[in-house]
Amino acid sequence: MQPHPATQELLHPSMLPCPVIDMDGPVLVFGGCYSNLEATKALLREASRLHIPPERIVCTGDVVAYGADALATVRLIRDSGVHVIMGNCEESLGFGADDCGCGFSAGSACDRLSVAWYAHADAQLDAPSRAWMRELPRRIDVRIAGFRLGVVHGAVDQINRFLFSSDSDAEFDRQLDHSGCDGIIAGHCGLPFTRRLSGRLWHNAGAVGMPANDGTTRTWYSLIRPTEQRLVIQHRPLSYDHRTAAAKMRSAGLPDGYAEALLTGLWPSCDVLPAAELAERARPLEERIIDWLLHGSQPVTPAIARPALAKFTDPATTVSGAPRAVVPLTGLKTLWFNTGTFCNLACTNCYIESSPRNDRLAYLSRSEASRFLAEAAASHPELEEIGFTGGEPFMNPDILPMVADALRAGFRVLVLTNAMKPMHRLKAPLLDLHRRFPGQLALRVSVDHYRADKHEKIRGTRTWQPTIDGLLWLAANGFNLSVAGRMLWPESEAALRQGYHAMYAELGIALDAHDSSRTVLFPEMDDTADVPEITQQCWRILGKTPNSVMCASSRMVVHRKGAERASVVACTLLPYDEHFELGSTLGEAARAVSLNHRHCAKFCVLGGASCSGVAAKASA
Repeated sequence: MQPHPATQELLHPSMLPCPVIDMDGPVLVFGGCYSNLEATKALLREASRLHIPPERIVCTGDVVAYGADALATVRLIRDSGVHVIMGNCEESLGFGADDCGCGFSAGSACDRLSVAWYAHADAQLDAPSRAWMRELPRRIDVRIAGFRLGVVHGAVDQINRFLFSSDSDAEFDRQLDHSGCDGIIAGHCGLPFTRRLSGRLWHNAGAVGMPANDGTTRTWYSLIRPTEQRLVIQHRPLSYDHRTAAAKMRSAGLPDGYAEALLTGLWPSCDVLPAAELAERARPLEERIIDWLLHGSQPVTPAIARPALAKFTDPATTVSGAPRAVVPLTGLKTLWFNTGTFCNLACTNCYIESSPRNDRLAYLSRSEASRFLAEAAASHPELEEIGFTGGEPFMNPDILPMVADALRAGFRVLVLTNAMKPMHRLKAPLLDLHRRFPGQLALRVSVDHYRADKHEKIRGTRTWQPTIDGLLWLAANGFNLSVAGRMLWPESEAALRQGYHAMYAELGIALDAHDSSRTVLFPEMDDTADVPEITQQCWRILGKTPNSVMCASSRMVVHRKGAERASVVACTLLPYDEHFELGSTLGEAARAVSLNHRHCAKFCVLGGASCSGVAAKASA
C-alpha cells in the first residue's frame, strides 16, 4: 500500500516546479476556507472593498474541510482567479486518498471527527474540482518590494506539518534555510501569527473558515503592504454570517462540534495544540500590525497581541479601569416568559439562535408561568405587562393557557410572533381570547424589511406571504397590532419607516410607521462588533439615566434544558449567559444588573431599544 501523499517530504525547492509571481501592491493572504461558503464569500467581498485584485490574493490551501459547502466553495475560489496553494485536503481529495491527511494523531478526537467531514466533502466534489486540486502548485514564490516569500501550506518540507508560533527558533530557521527565501507564508495550523527571526520572516494568516479558538466568532486573514525595503503586515479579523454556516453544517449531519465552534469560537478538540497555544484558548485575539525590514537584527514577534484584559470581562470595572455602569431595578413593569427556543424557522442572525432543532431553552410550562405570575401579583403591584417570546411562542403547547392566565390576572399581554403556520393553527382560540379580553392582548409580528426579498434573505424562501397573511388576519380582526423590523440594511431609519408606511398603505393596514411603539425598528446585535463599554460617567455624557435601560423595568423567565426549574435572567437579549442569571424567584432577581455585555452597550444604551411594549410607548 502506498503511503499517504501528505506524509512524504517535499523535494528541495530547486527541484520543484515553483511559479514566481511579482506583485506591485498590497497582497491579501488567507487560508483554510474549510468548505465555509459564507466566510469565503465575505473574504472575497472584503478584498473587493479594499480594491485588491485577484492577482494579488494568495490562498494557503485547505479550501475544503469541515464545512457544508465543499463543491460550492471550490467553485467560488477556482473561478475567483486568486492564487491557491495545494493543501493536504486538496491533495487527498484530488488524488483519491482514504483520509484527509491532516496530520492528526491516529485515534485522536480530531482524527475521529475528520472521518465524517471528509466523507461529506468527498461525496460532493465533481471531477473538474478534483482535477483542479491535482493541478495546484505545492508552492509559489512571491517577489514584493525586494523580498522573496515562499508560500507553502504546512511546512517547507512537508505539506501537513503543523508549525505554531511557540515552535523553536531552530525549527523555523531550518525551514527557512530549506526554502532559500527571505520569508515564508504558511497555513495549516489554523492560528494567525508572525515570527521575525534574525531578519527573516515566518507568517501565518490563519484561517477564514473556522475561528481561531479564541472565544470569538471572527476568523482571520492578513494584508501585506510593501513600502521602501520593508513590509507592513497586518493581521485582520473577518466577520461573516457564521450562524448560517453552522446551521448548514448541522443540516448536513456534520459533526456538531465544528458547527458549535462557529458559534462559540472554540475548537471541539485541541489535540494538535502545543501547551503554549492551548493556554491561550478562549482569550480573544487582537488586530496586530508588524513592520518587517529585510536586513538587520529584529526581535522575535509572538502571536497576535492580546489585550491584558478583554472588554466586558470584569463586572465591576471596564478595560480602562473605570467603574462600570450598573442598573438597579426601579420597578418591574414587564415580565417576559421565554416559551422555549424551538421555532419553525432558522433565521439568519437570530440573537437567540432559535430553530426547529434548538432546545437549549425548554418549553415553559403553564405551572411554571403560574408560579411567577402569583409571585408578581403578591410583590410587584407596579407590573403592567406580560410578554411572551421564543422561539416561536405559538409552538409551545401551553401558550394559550399561559396567555389566558395572564389576561385573567388583569395584565396586558404582548406576544412576539412570526405570524406563520403555528399562529394560523390557533386562529379560533385567539379570536376567543381577543373577544373575552378586549384591548388587553397585543401581538407584534416580525417583518424584517418592508420588501419581500429582503425579509426572505433573513427568514428564508417562501416566508413572506404566510407572514403577511397572518398580519392581514390580525388587522382584519381588530387585534392590538405592531410590527418589528430590523436595522441591518444600509438605509436610514427615516427611509425604513417610509418603506413600511408604503407597505402598510399597499396592504390596507392602519398602522403608523412613524410611531415607534407600532413599528419597532431594532438595531442589529453583532457578537463580534467592537463597541464601547458603558461607564458610570456615560450617563452624564450621553444625557441618559439608568432608568432608560430595559433591565431597569423588566426581567425574563427561562427554563434551561436539563434544569430542574425555571430561573430569571436580566433581559430578553441574554438568555444563555449565566452571568446574567439572577435567581429562581423574582425576589432574588430584583438586584442591580452590571452592564457587562456588548448587547447592553449597543442595543440598549447606545441603540436606545427595548423589547417591551411599555418601554416603547414611554419612549415614543
